[in-house]
Amino acid sequence: MFRSLQVRNYRLFATNQLIKLIGTWMMVIAQDWLVLHLTNDSATALGIVMALQFVPAALLTLPGGRLADRYDKRKILLFANGLWSGLAIIFAILVASGGAVLWHVYLFALLMGIAQAIETPVRQAFVSELVGTPLLPNALSLSAAAFNTARIVGPAIAGVGIALLGMGPIFVISAVVSACTLIGLVRLRPDELYRADLRTGDDRVDARILDGITYVWRRPDLRLPLILMGVIGFAGFNFQLTLAALARTVFNTGAAAFGLFTTALAIGALGGALAGTLRKGRPSVYLLLGAAIAFSAFEIIVGIATSYWVVVGLLVITGFFMVLFAQASNQRVQLGTDAAFRGRVMSLYVLVFLGTAPISAPVIGWVAEHVGASASIWLGGAVSLAAALVALAWQLRHAGDKLHLQVRPTPRLYVTPAPVPERVLVAAAS
Repeated sequence: MFRSLQVRNYRLFATNQLIKLIGTWMMVIAQDWLVLHLTNDSATALGIVMALQFVPAALLTLPGGRLADRYDKRKILLFANGLWSGLAIIFAILVASGGAVLWHVYLFALLMGIAQAIETPVRQAFVSELVGTPLLPNALSLSAAAFNTARIVGPAIAGVGIALLGMGPIFVISAVVSACTLIGLVRLRPDELYRADLRTGDDRVDARILDGITYVWRRPDLRLPLILMGVIGFAGFNFQLTLAALARTVFNTGAAAFGLFTTALAIGALGGALAGTLRKGRPSVYLLLGAAIAFSAFEIIVGIATSYWVVVGLLVITGFFMVLFAQASNQRVQLGTDAAFRGRVMSLYVLVFLGTAPISAPVIGWVAEHVGASASIWLGGAVSLAAALVALAWQLRHAGDKLHLQVRPTPRLYVTPAPVPERVLVAAAS
């Protein structure tokens, strides 16, 4: 399960990334609570903040992927993380001094989103250089586990910390620990990175965004997870906004209860990430689709549940399938992509994963404020479920596979692969 940690470079990177992410999630929770405090519980304002955070992802992620395929990823990560940390420290000082107003939150959400838009696709592609292709599925799953561990610890600390200390100290602590990634990147050994498969010289200079888009479009095995992730990311992955509104407006609870919602989701997500660490190869498309369907169904149930503790329990299951789907999508894309295109392809993945937020966040925020926080959750699940079922139907038709439901002796749903044409078998044998 933890075999990638035997690689020194990855161990340094993952450890320091975990510490930074804990601080980042503390800031996310504190920022959401600050917005609700400044706007008298406006979910629309919260949606605008989320949109501003992710507008740069829509505009800069593809150029970031091109940079990843042209230049040294480690140096790009040092620049992007340094920019993010500097902005976080300034923002924390502003909040702690009591001078923060809503437009300050909007501005820093946009500026920090710029740093994140550059950093995310480069970081995604950099993992393969830390461990090499054989360990890549395990390393990606451990990275997801670190992310979701931070989603457990960070909100829990933030929820209790806001109640005891106020928002200012939480911003300061999160800003300070955000610099840990810089320490890890500086201590990496460049001569131990796995870069043999990368192009060099003029081939890297000629890396174009359009070539990456064309590469994906000609590959149905890459196109399907990217499109499905785009739809589900738009409609279903809005928990940062919807859970805050749910805690505050439906159950009338405080910051600690909101932190518990986020922690419950993250506990399940951590389980989904750890389940992926046992995977040694590229996940099947049906694992991806099954996880998408399960996630969407449980999100609908979360939206219609009326008991606080039932919602907490359901969020654990929802989080499990959310990350199982996201990790299967990520691994299927990365392990099916040539190393020379990985930066640009992963920038497309990040674009559909995060870049839809500038549109979806205000829409979901408006629904949460005017129709209800519960409705914003189950409607997102319904759209996601419809997309997953359409994707399943397309895959079965495209591949010629058959879906079967067995009732006896043990109920199960399974897929029968299409028979391989005889001419393909002859060609393979020859």
